Amino acid sequence: MTRTRGMAAAVGVVVLAACGAATQVPGVAARPRTFSQPIYDAQGQAVGLLTLTQVGRDSLRVLVEATRLLAGPHGTHLHAAGRCDPPAFTTAGGHLNPANRQHGTRNPRGPHLGDLPNLPVGVNGMGRMEAVVAGSLGPGQPPIFDADGTSLVIHANADDMMTDPAGNSGARIACSVIAAPTTP
Repeated sequence: MTRTRGMAAAVGVVVLAACGAATQVPGVAARPRTFSQPIYDAQGQAVGLLTLTQVGRDSLRVLVEATRLLAGPHGTHLHAAGRCDPPAFTTAGGHLNPANRQHGTRNPRGPHLGDLPNLPVGVNGMGRMEAVVAGSLGPGQPPIFDADGTSLVIHANADDMMTDPAGNSGARIACSVIAAPTTP
């Protein structure tokens, strides 16, 4: 009986030790934290995937992969509210702009934090856009994961990267809600 209790105690210690904080193994890169969410059009059909990956303490890689959009370049922006009510996605609000700047990477008074490169889409409906923005995947962390979240909006036309407030990029045709993950 004592031997069984001793064995159970030893197993318990091993199990508890395994539940402790993870340690970095020298020479092995830590797996980056990611957040993925489908991108939907006004009819509620998935037309792509948004993936955010922590790439530094205060930086996120934004990856947009279109799977079913019309060919051509599309303005792509992070918007201030985490809502995507179809059909016009106006509930996403304006561009994410905590520094109160003007729109566009070519604008001397810009850009907004939410200004992203155009998303080029081929005749097969597929496209890919990558950018790095300031932010963290931690829950409740502004500017991306603040209390009301953020959204990614894809527009009908190319962004001219200059004209305030949205680069003449036209109607909002697809949207994805970016809400804080429940676990870090």
